[in-house]
Amino acid sequence: MKKKVLLILKFIFFIGLGIFFIWWFQRKLSPTEKFEISNSFRSANYLWVFLAIIPGILSHLSRSMRWQMLLKPMGYHPKLKTTFAAVMVGYFANLAFPRLGEVMRCGILHKYEKIPVSKSFGTVITERTIDMLIFFVLFLLTLIVEFHNLKDYLYDSFWIKFADKFNNFNLTNFIFIGILIFIFIVFILFLIFKKKITSSNIYQKIVVILLGFIEGLKSLSKVDKPLLFIFHSLFIWLNYFLMTWLIFFCFDQTASLGLNVVLSALVMGSVGIMIVPGGIGIYPVIISQTLVIFSIPKTVGYAMGWIAWSSQTLLIIILGLIALMVLPLLKNVKNESI
Repeated sequence: MKKKVLLILKFIFFIGLGIFFIWWFQRKLSPTEKFEISNSFRSANYLWVFLAIIPGILSHLSRSMRWQMLLKPMGYHPKLKTTFAAVMVGYFANLAFPRLGEVMRCGILHKYEKIPVSKSFGTVITERTIDMLIFFVLFLLTLIVEFHNLKDYLYDSFWIKFADKFNNFNLTNFIFIGILIFIFIVFILFLIFKKKITSSNIYQKIVVILLGFIEGLKSLSKVDKPLLFIFHSLFIWLNYFLMTWLIFFCFDQTASLGLNVVLSALVMGSVGIMIVPGGIGIYPVIISQTLVIFSIPKTVGYAMGWIAWSSQTLLIIILGLIALMVLPLLKNVKNESI
């Protein structure tokens, strides 16, 4: 009962956060800007949206294949149709309840391929870690390539507004001291309540996750074709890039922008998806603010952000629902063939 209530509260919180970002952006728009956004939606070339769906599907398919490669060293050989369906159901579940998708993915493999959740969950965490490393590299690359534009934008938009409030305040030292104090307090509390902490359900779950992560790392070191694994890891992000780039051609104002702008939009948009799972509400705002740096009207950027977010979210919903309907049929076919 507590878990259900917690899931509902998480759902309400993140949906509320998304609605807040929509309201926060909309309240600053003038009637003229709202009309321009509406006009941007009407004038967009939606052929490019349909083309952007292709790399979207390819990224999900590549992720499914990469997952198979991580599971193989453990002695498990799930079918591609099962891993693909599990990935899509996972993405679909994450739209409603953040982080539920990872559990759902593993639950599907357990149900249809008899793979223990503790084993597959470790590979999912390993997957996420690899994706975060690639994202971090892309983030640094964006900072290097667009340092001048980003520096000027951040300085004009944020630093000037807050500099006076922090003139006599060394924020770096404060953060460093705060982290040390926090670590010290956690360490003392752990020593005092060690028995209660180690016997708690939360601690046991953390231990299971860590052990699964270690198992996932072991499988990573035993991958049969490491070059193919690296290819899939990069191919996933290449398709994310292509998805973003193709949406740029929906509008005349963004069609001629360089690949450096596409990279900036991809990276900053990914940050929004991390802040609010699924990126609801915040993704279009971040895309709009990012494109403003490159002299694109925020109304066009906002419309483009909504089109990009809506098309990929709709793809996840459709494929996720199809996967939920098809999985039981696959199981029945498998049982009949035995």
